[in-house]
Amino acid sequence: MNRNTPPPSKLKKRLTVVDFLLYGAVALFIFYAVYRVNDVLVYHWNWSKVLGFLVKFDDESEAWVSNLLLQGLWTTLRLALWATVLATVFGIVMGYWRTCKNLTLRIISRTYVELIRNMPPVVFIFIFYFFVSSQIFPALGIEDIDSEGAFASSAMFHFMFGDPQLFSNFLAGMLCLALFEGAYITEIVRAGIQSTEKGQWEAARAIGLSPFNVLRDIVIPQAVRKILPPLAGQFITLIKDSAIISLISIQELTFVATEVAATTTRVFETWILVGFMYFILCYSFALLFAHLERRAKRSQR
Repeated sequence: MNRNTPPPSKLKKRLTVVDFLLYGAVALFIFYAVYRVNDVLVYHWNWSKVLGFLVKFDDESEAWVSNLLLQGLWTTLRLALWATVLATVFGIVMGYWRTCKNLTLRIISRTYVELIRNMPPVVFIFIFYFFVSSQIFPALGIEDIDSEGAFASSAMFHFMFGDPQLFSNFLAGMLCLALFEGAYITEIVRAGIQSTEKGQWEAARAIGLSPFNVLRDIVIPQAVRKILPPLAGQFITLIKDSAIISLISIQELTFVATEVAATTTRVFETWILVGFMYFILCYSFALLFAHLERRAKRSQR
């Protein structure tokens, strides 16, 4: 094939009988669910009460501002972003320790991974949260941060961490999520490092590269391309797993939704709306990561 020859056009996908059957089954399930709610449970839908918790009109600023549900969504997004950064740091360090020759480091990283992966997340979060909030944070003086200080009261702090009076709770929840998800990222990093062919390690050492240079110049660039797709998937998983920390009174989306459902007594409307918000958030990131992955593949050609 000539270099100037254009690539073959993609085949157009056509709907088959199986596709129509699946669409019909989904439509039938939705119809049955609506029928059961309306006729069997005799449930009267009222979306106005729940939708009022998305935005509200502020009399002081004379503008529409975010209400409880959107504020909980922003808190969930903050938690996911900061927890992903910390979990990636934990995962890279522990993933490297899982592959290094030092026995002590391998034991530490293996213990960290196996302890968290074989413990229910609710149990881990309860134990870690109450230990951190009662022992570590007072020792570090985090609970004594002046919420009226210059930095804590700034717009940047509110944007990055939310209400400064709830900063210790936010930080504890973020650390819980980061440590929990870091165990899974550790295995992703370990698999990426070990996927590099042994011959490349030996060739790099043969030309005189130090172990650090081998890792930095040979192994990491190849491993990063392999671990980015699962890391993106882990970020979406972390967004959904953040709902667990509602059990420790972190005011993220699930915690706020529980309060809204109890206040309005509109259980179905609240959780359908919250589920749709989670779906929009996760699906948006899934489309973004898929786009970035396609661009990365095109740049490698």
